[in-house]
Amino acid sequence: MRQQSTTRHRAAVICAKCGTGAIGQMPEKLERRRVLGFIGSMKTLISISALVLVAACATHTPYGPAKSSGAAGYETQKIETDRYRVSYTDRDAGRSHDMALLRAAEITLLDGRDWFEITGGYTDQVGAPSGSRTSVSVGGSTGSRGHSNVGVGVGFGIPVGSSGGNVTTVIDIVTGDNPKPDRPSVYDAMSVDINLRGNAP
Repeated sequence: MRQQSTTRHRAAVICAKCGTGAIGQMPEKLERRRVLGFIGSMKTLISISALVLVAACATHTPYGPAKSSGAAGYETQKIETDRYRVSYTDRDAGRSHDMALLRAAEITLLDGRDWFEITGGYTDQVGAPSGSRTSVSVGGSTGSRGHSNVGVGVGFGIPVGSSGGNVTTVIDIVTGDNPKPDRPSVYDAMSVDINLRGNAP
């Protein structure tokens, strides 16, 4: 009888120890699962972010000359000495504006000049209503026919509610040497090149 009682006592002690061990391990297991779950979530987020970046890059044609008239890229026309017409076509209006300015800066620097002045221009969008071309004006444009404006140093008009399509920004420029005239329409070519070059993959 005493031996049976001792056996029961030992069994109870062993069970108690096992139970204590299992309870002690529970927080560790839960913590491990949380960490593994967090790592899994981070991997998923990183993968999604990478896909979004790839998709965003894929929507833009690399900066460079257009392969044909109206295609994505820039076109340059020399009108007379120190006077050019520059255009840039892209699916994104902001990028179209920025890259037109970048190309204007490039031409200025290639000519060995220091600054360029925007003397006029306009913006067109494929799929926009007929007659929706909007003009470029210095210091922000007032727009016409109910169009809103997207400013990029100078005023650019983009039709509101037009269907998606290529946007072409056209600017007329005159290049010159320092000292740079103190007018809002005049841009320092080197500064424009430095500031916008990073947006041109």
